[in-house]
Amino acid sequence: MMSQPHTSSANEYSTRLQADCERCFGLCCTALPFAASADFAIDKAAGQPCTNLQADYRCGVHRDLRKLGFKGCTVYDCFGAGQQVSQSTFGGRDWREHPESAQLMFDVFPAMWQLHELLWYMNEALSRPEAAEIHSELQTALAETERLVALDASSLLKLNVPGWRAEVNQLLLRASELVRQNELRRIKGTSGRRKSYGRGADLIGANLKGADLRAANLRGAYLIAANLRNADLRSADLIGVDFRDADLSGADLSSSLYLSQAQMNSAKGDASTRIPPTLTRPAHWS
Repeated sequence: MMSQPHTSSANEYSTRLQADCERCFGLCCTALPFAASADFAIDKAAGQPCTNLQADYRCGVHRDLRKLGFKGCTVYDCFGAGQQVSQSTFGGRDWREHPESAQLMFDVFPAMWQLHELLWYMNEALSRPEAAEIHSELQTALAETERLVALDASSLLKLNVPGWRAEVNQLLLRASELVRQNELRRIKGTSGRRKSYGRGADLIGANLKGADLRAANLRGAYLIAANLRNADLRSADLIGVDFRDADLSGADLSSSLYLSQAQMNSAKGDASTRIPPTLTRPAHWS
């Protein structure tokens, strides 16, 4: 018998793991590097504040980022790592008033981002009753990740984050298989335009309009500028999928697995696109 979804836990986590720029010291605008490209108008080195970052750690051109060539900024999401580092790891001490802590704060931020990303995915897996048989293992991994998140800055820098990600990913894969197998059993024998693709599939610019992608394993797939209008992506594993400029108008992603806000932000969609309740409809969708 399947356990019930962890609804209250999911809601709490989805709020906590969303970026709260009001409580962050502009870490994504400072700690991370970017290069002049279609996504960024200028070059910026790691640890160098963006020229648009104001004294109050807010973006001076936030409303016009896309128009000014900073689309990459509108796509990025830190899973709440920014406020965690700013308010918890460093106790609210900002890097301008405490410059001696600046480099350490910038170095810790990427590690915290990865840990928070894992928390997001594990919470997603725990919300799926189909994966109930491994919920206890997921809870153990979640508790360990929470312990790592609470470490001091120096300890965080010593972590083997890639190694921990690899361990957690095995659980995420098992949860994905359980969810997708359950969906495949449910739809067995139904007619329709079924599509089957493997992990990391190159689907750049592909015409997948109306495609039945239910329970597909699309991990790491390249769907850049793909036409996914009215496609059915329920119970599909979408971890790491590159949705940049993909057209999701009318698509159903309501029960897709491991979908993130950053992926939604990078795609195109409309009012009829169905998304999970833990995500926010991007402002540029119309």
